[in-house]
Amino acid sequence: MPERAAIKAEAARLRGLFEAAGAMPVEASILQPAEVLLDLYGEDIRGRAYVTSDVLRGEQMLRPDFTVPVVQMHMAHGAEPARYTYAGEVFRRQEDDPERASEYIQVGYEIFERDAPAASDAEVFALFHQMLAPLGLRAATGDIGILMAAVDGLQTSDRRKAALRRHIWRPRRFRALIDRFSGRATVPESRAALLAADDPMAGLAPVIGLRSKAEIAARIKVLREDAVTPPISANEVALIDAVLGVRETSGYALERLRDIAVDLPAISGAVDRLAGRLEALAARGVDVEALDFEASYGRTQMEYYDGFVFGFYAASRPELPPVASGGRYDALTRQLGQGREIPAVGGVIRPGLVVALGGAS
Repeated sequence: MPERAAIKAEAARLRGLFEAAGAMPVEASILQPAEVLLDLYGEDIRGRAYVTSDVLRGEQMLRPDFTVPVVQMHMAHGAEPARYTYAGEVFRRQEDDPERASEYIQVGYEIFERDAPAASDAEVFALFHQMLAPLGLRAATGDIGILMAAVDGLQTSDRRKAALRRHIWRPRRFRALIDRFSGRATVPESRAALLAADDPMAGLAPVIGLRSKAEIAARIKVLREDAVTPPISANEVALIDAVLGVRETSGYALERLRDIAVDLPAISGAVDRLAGRLEALAARGVDVEALDFEASYGRTQMEYYDGFVFGFYAASRPELPPVASGGRYDALTRQLGQGREIPAVGGVIRPGLVVALGGAS
């Protein structure tokens, strides 16, 4: 990896460009409270966070990113609209890939803007696109909101829809749930026996786990209610698969999604938002006809993304993580806003990768 001094100089240059775009520089403590924040990150980040215990402060962690602390700061003290930038180290375990750094610098740009989300999405992406243009990176885009809308439109129970929404960021688990809820998957013998028993709590061995008998009984009740819920139809499963299968340049993707929306009208609003975003991107000079769009993109990233998502990759170096990534996270502001919310979108660049790929400060 490049020398640290060169990376820090590149970080300062990138942050300067964000400041020139109207962002206010902010800081975030390296040590963050873990109790609240760990629930907001995806499964991948939670498993890679450095967590420690403090007698006075409780569980703490080294910050794995800046977005969540910046949202906390904005929701507590920020004015509207607002643009922020930051630069500093983040920390993530890399046990599965020891070649990757567990400590590296991020530079970011975040917009909190209530009135024009499509314009804000386009502003962030176009700014990153322009700043990274000399590196010749491949841009990838997606929209988590389209899949969320598709799930919400299913003709099934609210409990099943909530389970599917919760596992959107875990593709294998999501697929397993679709197969189970549609009747494609065989019910395990142990569960079938449990549900068939007149009194499944009879003869229960002493409880030694974390769940009480009351919690176990409540869980059995939920399983029984689910067992008599009609299966998701084959047609609806096919429509979900059609959404997940959209992988085209943006213009063709939009056309394909509009076709799907004829049979799955629940996604119409999200598809209209995609159309508005593409118009806003084109107005900022982005060649949207050549811009890749994948409906599944972003499903293994941060769980707080709930709309537009993007990343920039070095096609000649597929072993590298994304040089930059980001997206929309409106729901996160609701979770941290204590009754308040504001649409928000942002992204981060890794200056170490910019330098490694030939960028210079």
